[in-house]
This record gives sequence, structure tokens and C-alpha cells, in this order.
Amino acid sequence: MQLYIKHFTELTTSELYNILRARAEIFVVEQNCPYQDLDNKDLNAWHVWYEDEDGVAAYCRVLDKGVSYPNEGSIGRVITVKRGTGLGFKVMMEGIRVAEEKFSQTSLRISAQQYAQGFYEKCGFVRVSEPYLEDDIPHVEMVRTGK
Repeated sequence: MQLYIKHFTELTTSELYNILRARAEIFVVEQNCPYQDLDNKDLNAWHVWYEDEDGVAAYCRVLDKGVSYPNEGSIGRVITVKRGTGLGFKVMMEGIRVAEEKFSQTSLRISAQQYAQGFYEKCGFVRVSEPYLEDDIPHVEMVRTGK
């Protein structure tokens, strides 16, 4: 298992293809949710992923404040291809570290699918909104402050 941390400008075309393919497999195909994944936010993001012999195993993208939220950085497009391995937690913790290192962000805000609220709480996030629909899937906003 190999960890990769790259800014968009550093990604090879193969890496970008594999990331986008994994995101589409989870968010579009598995969750049966057609939505616009390519939202231009990837262009300024740090991409964090674990890869094994089968390809992308877990992934997230890290955004600076002002991209998704005016006052906080954000982590999004979190996926784990192989569930139950602990990789989701590991990739989130790496994403948090990257936000702190690359953007000096200690306050992060996410739009989490409501069913995953418990997972994000284990990563230090606290729910700060009522549920809302995003792409017809219930979501909640969550915030993590401090190291």
C-alpha cells in the first residue's frame, strides 16, 4: 500500500484518470447519483490517496479556505474502494495533515453524507447543521477545529 500526496499540477494523466474513475465508481455508479463531479475545485486541490496493486484504494481532496467555504478549508470527495480496512480513517487523517501543512488550516468544514456522520466524528468533526439534500442524498455540515 502506497500513500500519494500531490497537487493537481503534479498529477500524471494516468493518476488523474484513476482518481476520477474511482470517484465515479463510488459516487455515480454505486450510489446511483448522476452529478457534476468535475467542479473545477480539483485544479487547486491537493489530492491524497492510497493505492495498492488494484489501483486507488482510498482517496480525498484537500481544499484551501475560500474554495468551498469562505473561512475554512475543506476535505471532500472522500472514498474508500475497499471498505472495512481502516483506509478511510487513514486517508482522512492524511487529508487533515495536508490541510494543516499546505494551507495552514486548522479549521475544516465538510459536507458529509449523513449516513457517514459517525465516521467523520471519529476524525474529529462535529455536526453543525440540520440535514439537507445534496444531489438527492441527505447531508450535514460538519466542522473540525484545532489540531
